[in-house]
Amino acid sequence: MKMKKVIAAAAAVMIGGVLAGCSAGGGGGGGDGADASNCTNKITKTDAPVVTLWAWYPNMETVVDNFNKQHDDVQVCWTNAGAGGAEYDKFQTAITAGTGAPDVVMVEADRIPTFQVQKGLVDISKYGYEDVKANFSEGAWKDVSVGDGIYGAPIDGGPMAMIYRKDVFDKYKVTPPTTWAEFETAAQKVKDAGGPVFADFAANQAAFVTALLYQTGEDLFTYDPANGGEIGINLNGPGAKKVLDYWAGLVSKGLVGTADQFTPEYIAGVIGGDYATYLSAAWAPGYLQGAGVGEGADAGVWKTAPLPQWDVNSPVQVNWGGSAFSVTSQAKDPALAAKVAFGVYADDASLTEGWKNQIIFPLNVNALNNPEFINLKVDFFDGQEANKEVYIPAANAYKGMTYTPIGQYYYSAMTKQVAAINDGSATGSEAADALQKDVVQYATEQGFTVK
Repeated sequence: MKMKKVIAAAAAVMIGGVLAGCSAGGGGGGGDGADASNCTNKITKTDAPVVTLWAWYPNMETVVDNFNKQHDDVQVCWTNAGAGGAEYDKFQTAITAGTGAPDVVMVEADRIPTFQVQKGLVDISKYGYEDVKANFSEGAWKDVSVGDGIYGAPIDGGPMAMIYRKDVFDKYKVTPPTTWAEFETAAQKVKDAGGPVFADFAANQAAFVTALLYQTGEDLFTYDPANGGEIGINLNGPGAKKVLDYWAGLVSKGLVGTADQFTPEYIAGVIGGDYATYLSAAWAPGYLQGAGVGEGADAGVWKTAPLPQWDVNSPVQVNWGGSAFSVTSQAKDPALAAKVAFGVYADDASLTEGWKNQIIFPLNVNALNNPEFINLKVDFFDGQEANKEVYIPAANAYKGMTYTPIGQYYYSAMTKQVAAINDGSATGSEAADALQKDVVQYATEQGFTVK
């Protein structure tokens, strides 16, 4: 593989930024780790070696304190280096410079291969993975794997479902569809009766569209760095064309909207009843509540149901989102750093605090098997036991995705093609063919062998 090209490509998809170092202390510390007094959290066991950590969840200080209280052999020095792209910026700079990275870094699963191909992350399969393997599902581990290596400890995920407005469904006498054919029939019925569009097919949510493509059971990518930089790309197979043609049909019939999501305008539409459903992940209720959905006039109207299937006899559960803790190649003691990666956000107190007070959906089976979590009556869903009925079964059945180092370019290319579908300049099949050609050309230019 032409590694310089791959590194340049990975850097190109990151937003430019300035490195923000993380402090370290004791016998640990990654990169240019400095005095532990610079940690955001307070370390009380000052004789223990310290592992530095970058992570952005709002409750990380509580989580780190929980870990530190339970360990005399290692302490965590936590810094919030920014959320998502802001942190990736800093980490990318540290990888390029060869210094300045923490021991452990929080990353979304789809970013792991990008950093792994630059030798920025460590395979932690030999540092205690077998001891914690049973704590997560097959799908959770696949999402943080690159080839045969494990490059992250799972934290949370986004099993997908269909959030819907019960008031709209009741008014137009439709029931939650179990198949995509039923989904279209219900959407047409609501439209014919003068109701709102049934959902939204947003060009700016490539990860969401990717999840829909995986639901046909076809793999979009294959990738194993042991195979000399070979990538399998299958973006215009029968499954992908089936999905994109389906959604292109919904768009052309005016059954779904095409607004960009995660915008004030879109949220205003959700609150205003412009959409009968919101196809999203298990973290969506927390996000929607934080944006003001479910208050006032639309309080108590939201419910959730399993994501419609192509074949109810062969259901495929899919995922949107999820993060992990990865050990960086600049960690001075990878084994100790892996202990932190596997152990942070893994104790019962942190897991419980996470799902009660944050918007995360934990993947640890200790949470998924917790009766309190299983039987939780979710206020946003008017007391529905959403975890038991929808999200936990979806999480348990999820088999994982294959991510690649060209994932961020693929997302950009997908965004362009969904926009073409939405403005009527391409059919679903045409968009799939254009997407395949674009991504294959890019991968080849970056030195990968496409099969």
